Amino acid sequence: MSESLKAHPLLRQWLGLSAAGEVQAFSGKVDLGQGISHALRLIVAQELRFSPAHIDMVPASTHTSPDEAVTSGSLSVQHSGAALRCAAAHWREMCRLAMAQRCGVDVAAIRCANGQFSVQATTHTASYAELTHAEMWHSTINTTHVQSPHAAQDTDASLAKPTALRPDVSSKVFGEFEYIQDRVLPDMCHGMVFRPGTLTAEVITHDMQALVHHVQAQSGVLRVHQDGLLLGVLTDTEYALSKIVRYIEDGVAQGKFWRCHAEVPDANDLPNWLKAQALVTTEVADITSEAPTNAVQYLRAEFHRPYLQHASIGLCCALAQWTDDAQQLDVWSHSQGIYNLRRDIALAFDLPNEQVQVSHVEGAGCYGHNGADDVAFDAAWLSHLIPGRPVRVQWTRQAELGHAPLAPAMAVEIQVGLNAEGHIAEWTQTVWSQGHGTRPGRGQTPALLGTWQTAKPQPVTMAVNAAMAVGGGSERNAQPPYDVASVKVINHRVLNMPFRVSAMRALGAPTNVFAAESVMDELALRCAQDPLAFRLAHLRSTGQTRAVAVLRKAADMAGWTTARPANKPEGWGRGLAYARYKNTGAYCAVVVELVVEEKVKLHKLWTAVDLGHVVDADGAANQIEGGALQAASWALCESAQLSPQGVISRDWESYPILKFSDMPAVEIALMSKPQEASLGAGECSSGPTCAAIANAIFDAIGVRMRAMPFTPENLLKTIETDHTSAHY
Repeated sequence: MSESLKAHPLLRQWLGLSAAGEVQAFSGKVDLGQGISHALRLIVAQELRFSPAHIDMVPASTHTSPDEAVTSGSLSVQHSGAALRCAAAHWREMCRLAMAQRCGVDVAAIRCANGQFSVQATTHTASYAELTHAEMWHSTINTTHVQSPHAAQDTDASLAKPTALRPDVSSKVFGEFEYIQDRVLPDMCHGMVFRPGTLTAEVITHDMQALVHHVQAQSGVLRVHQDGLLLGVLTDTEYALSKIVRYIEDGVAQGKFWRCHAEVPDANDLPNWLKAQALVTTEVADITSEAPTNAVQYLRAEFHRPYLQHASIGLCCALAQWTDDAQQLDVWSHSQGIYNLRRDIALAFDLPNEQVQVSHVEGAGCYGHNGADDVAFDAAWLSHLIPGRPVRVQWTRQAELGHAPLAPAMAVEIQVGLNAEGHIAEWTQTVWSQGHGTRPGRGQTPALLGTWQTAKPQPVTMAVNAAMAVGGGSERNAQPPYDVASVKVINHRVLNMPFRVSAMRALGAPTNVFAAESVMDELALRCAQDPLAFRLAHLRSTGQTRAVAVLRKAADMAGWTTARPANKPEGWGRGLAYARYKNTGAYCAVVVELVVEEKVKLHKLWTAVDLGHVVDADGAANQIEGGALQAASWALCESAQLSPQGVISRDWESYPILKFSDMPAVEIALMSKPQEASLGAGECSSGPTCAAIANAIFDAIGVRMRAMPFTPENLLKTIETDHTSAHY
């Protein structure tokens, strides 16, 4: 039974009927553009033997949805999908029983197809609406109904996998879809909260007083309010607000309003900065062979990545409205965790949870903890100044890049021992990183940026890692997936946080896989073996057949041969990498083909993935492709630029991302296994893609990149300093 179902065991918490008789399905997992609502719709439709067109996935809201915490970790189908499957099967079998009792026949005589129950060899039919009674909604879901022998006798047509197109795609393509940025409420006003670029700062009093006076004198201004480091402005129109935004941002660029100072890690020496901080050390794994490892040669190498920014093209936005008596607050947000956000907003305003309601509205999408929760607090804080009127807050590009949490910088050191037969006998992987989580809803105080900057500030939330039971944080995928007799994994959590850090897609997995799979290629070279053959030789134990299958499939797709292909241009290279996400999730292998010229140019990515049972093949492929391309952008382009005044990479020139013109062709093979449990798709391709690019660069020009991003400047620096060889 999924954790979601344990927490919410009643049928009414997952399914319902509208007044018009349409099936309603409820989930606490939110759609961020990844299409999860469609995958869940297909699950419900299949179990109910109904057309997906008749299933209404109700947008997540604390009014109606089960609390499923945060939409993260590639767990939506595994958790919410499993719960909805059980709920739908339970409802179907309860209605089957009700139909049998109505008709006075054995339940085995009842068939279900196209949302209708019928009795064999008769004309009697009834719908879900006709058979459902009030008590049924309050029944506890029986998970065994998924395997009901009566359901197996339903007609072949009703058992067929639903194949409906996502209903939102057309409206999004033609610009008709209403994102949260498009939502307009009656009598809505516009607001912005201005703040320093660092977590702590001092107000420059005379500058701030002059600023407040200037803003109050502008036409269309409704309210101006200063509270500690925060300056809030409310206007009647978006145009009036935009002029004030430009004025203040110009002043900030000149060093006005706030005196900021943050400790800035040396971008050229991040590993040593991380290691020099106060640390909490955890032994993640210690697997020791009883027999001697007989290692005869060792390799030691260190890898790192810089701080990263979310860099969503769409800007964070939220709407909020207090009742006239300021006792009830409604928030509309694209947060990944509506219940977590509600809890922290309630804490911030000293309200019971029940007096705050959060409704999810789709935004531009984000994979990780971006500014969605912070902008929701901003909207709530401003709307408290003007009860009864809804307030819309949309961050600017500068605020988006300057104030959202960063992904932590990481350093990873690997030491490997090979025995005389060229097999890995020992593997030690050591990680240094800040924690990968400061999300709301998990602590005793609010984890919302605005609450840390008022005149009575809440304490800044220190970044922590998720438990290893759910995949960990910086230590995610630090344990190698290969057959190794002696393995040790050590994680050092950095306790200094001069800049706020939190979750980014796949957390620590991309860096750990980049490091481990680079080492696997180096070891293959050291042993004069083909990289594919070397990996397969370390996947011979029982239970590794799925890993072997994705590696072979990716290699076959790419035409991988042990010999280097002829007639390739100068600078051409290919690379291979593999990982099982979290060591418990999806299996993914990636082959990359690229050319290194004045910069690295990707030509093609081949990706083979085993997700177990695939619910929505098109949606899964989209997720895998998106994960790979975002990882390619991290690997080739992205690095946050920091200063004592805060994040200074606050536009696309200073924080470039992969452009459409840089996109490679992507070919994906989904190795569906209907008999296996579904595994998440959104994050599994990130690590293998980063590693495969690094391995392809080495294949192309013989330069081993140990630090992301692989920009022309970093390539040249690596060549000049001759740090391409590991220590043996």
